[in-house]
Amino acid sequence: MRILADENYPLESVQFLRVAGHDVVAVAESASGATDEDVVQQAAAERRVVLTFDRDFGALVFRERMPMPVGVIYLRLIPATPVEPGVLTKALLERRDLMIEGRFTVIDRERIRQRPLPVARET
Repeated sequence: MRILADENYPLESVQFLRVAGHDVVAVAESASGATDEDVVQQAAAERRVVLTFDRDFGALVFRERMPMPVGVIYLRLIPATPVEPGVLTKALLERRDLMIEGRFTVIDRERIRQRPLPVARET
């Protein structure tokens, strides 16, 4: 899967996902200091799923109706280790009963919730 890891997603987890075979671009490596809006636009342009710990992405895609990334995975937890987000994300991506594309997915330690992404407005 093509992924864009927000700057707050640990680089150790980025590397873990890369080793697992995912195409991951890390904002911390390529565009440090990018705004959330820039991250959403980059993900949409490159057809990537956003990985983030920032709940503001929900407002950007649901209220602001910015260009839509392929999907958003919002981790709503404080990681116990820098690689834990990668382990949780990999497990999520391996599930066959969930679609990531076209969804805003929220992960915490107890559950996974999903909501369809809205259709982007024409500009």
